Amino acid sequence: MSLVMQSQRFVGSPMMSSSVVHGLSSTRKGIRIIKIIKCSTKTDVKNVFWSARKKERVKLPTNEDGFRVKDYPICEFLNHPSGIETVLNINALESWELLGSNTYRCKLPRIQLLRFEVSPAMVLQVNPTNEDCTVKLLSCKFEGSDIVEKQNEHFSASMKNHITWDTSASESFLNVDVSLKIHIEIYNQPFPLLPVSAIEVPGNIVMQALVDRFVTLLVQQLLQDYENWVLEQSEDSS
Repeated sequence: MSLVMQSQRFVGSPMMSSSVVHGLSSTRKGIRIIKIIKCSTKTDVKNVFWSARKKERVKLPTNEDGFRVKDYPICEFLNHPSGIETVLNINALESWELLGSNTYRCKLPRIQLLRFEVSPAMVLQVNPTNEDCTVKLLSCKFEGSDIVEKQNEHFSASMKNHITWDTSASESFLNVDVSLKIHIEIYNQPFPLLPVSAIEVPGNIVMQALVDRFVTLLVQQLLQDYENWVLEQSEDSS
């Protein structure tokens, strides 16, 4: 709302102020008009938060399974280029490229999010150590229509994929913990007219389904690629 005031000073008369309702004029001498002009209000913006998390624990292959895993532990695999490609899950990507040390640009295939088709483009950082491997989301942008790309100004996301392993006991296990959080400001009609829960609930369902599917495929791919890598290393050393 903006307030526009117009006044007129007459010779010998002091300036006087008055509050009036829009459309009325004061009859006092020395004050001509005071008007209140209403400007159009900004469309309400909905702050929506989506989140999903999935943990999975699976048994690693052992020497008894025919693999020389003690000679080639999984930490070495995850430090190898083959392991990096696996944790990036390149089979699920439309494209990927190395940007710098341990940093990659990855583009996902188009997905349906609410009524829009979006193609997320992410920058990921992979940090493998002798104790764990962490994949972090550094940035994410939506690619698609003009409306979708404009939404990048009102969007933020965080993602962490933490991979650990336990090889101290007789059985070895791999642990995968993936969490994804998204905050988005929605202003496109008709969504601002809806309650936040009407947007968050279906969005969370879609997000959880994507994360569940991603973790399942990632674990399967990790085990398969690790076994293949161990066999390759064994053959090369024999």
